[in-house]
Amino acid sequence: MKAAQGFFDEASYRAVRYHWDTIAKPLDGLGLFENMTALIGGIQHTDRPSVRKRTLIVFLSDNGIVGEGVSQSDSSVTHSVAEAMSRNCATVCMMAGRAGTDVYPVDIGMEGSPVEGISYCRIRNGTRNFRKESAMTESETLAAMGHGYRILKNLAGGGNDAVLLGEMGIGNTSTATAVGCALLGEDPLELTGRGAGLSDEKLTHKVRVIRDALSAGRCDCSDPLDVLQNFGGYDIAGMTGAILAGADLHVPVILDGLITLSAALLAERLVPGSRRVCIPSHIPMEKMGQRILRELELEAPIDAGLALGEGTGAVLLMPLLDVCMELYDRGALFEDIGVEAYTRFR
Repeated sequence: MKAAQGFFDEASYRAVRYHWDTIAKPLDGLGLFENMTALIGGIQHTDRPSVRKRTLIVFLSDNGIVGEGVSQSDSSVTHSVAEAMSRNCATVCMMAGRAGTDVYPVDIGMEGSPVEGISYCRIRNGTRNFRKESAMTESETLAAMGHGYRILKNLAGGGNDAVLLGEMGIGNTSTATAVGCALLGEDPLELTGRGAGLSDEKLTHKVRVIRDALSAGRCDCSDPLDVLQNFGGYDIAGMTGAILAGADLHVPVILDGLITLSAALLAERLVPGSRRVCIPSHIPMEKMGQRILRELELEAPIDAGLALGEGTGAVLLMPLLDVCMELYDRGALFEDIGVEAYTRFR
């Protein structure tokens, strides 16, 4: 799953930036969106980038760490949301329908019975409790990554211009935070968030649980695969594999919040440079998500206090991109309206 070197085409990136400067508007008038479309062009190796056909992959998985009381809810909620997705009435499904985005939910590690209408790639009925032992075995970790890789590859082969990543799994802010702390050498006290909502007492407990796991000495934190195996989830592993497939196949990968960002950090540590296929949608509420954005030097255009998950932030980005790309493709040029183009001085 090693990503091809040179997957990002700088010439295409510059060509898109140049075309933006010929459109009759102030230079950089659309801010981050001009650079974002240029990044998509660089990933796709074209000066005519497109995200017209896109699919959101939602990886559904449960996490053994929930047994430590780090979440308000239990794993039954994951299954309930999966059932709603199968009926196309989950939150993200409703939003994606309006945003012209297909939804492909995948059971990669849920507990409970399989849900009809959900793609079944289950590795195991939830991960193990990473406070007590490694969350996954090495073979399970690689299998989950392989599923993510193949799913994105199949979507790309089916004509998708871009793939969005989302997840659902109670307890996965704990797994993603532990992964981030391990890879970045950070103290959980500074970067652990409340997830779907925790009291001060419960937040303190969550910090203690993550800190205990990090200090157990089971993991080589310089080895990203070992970090993923020890602290991650099947959802994070699947998304890591999907990002590496995006790097191989020149497919932009639109990220959601903290959980997807932890996968992007893992992918970058496994294959340096793979972060360049990642397009972040929004600034997460979780501090660890913000920290990973800085680490990967990625800029997110939406800052709206989003904390819903399921890929909803990634879905919200798509109509904004559609509007900007319509201007890029069809906007009047300075020469068309008889106005002298602006000069770029920096």
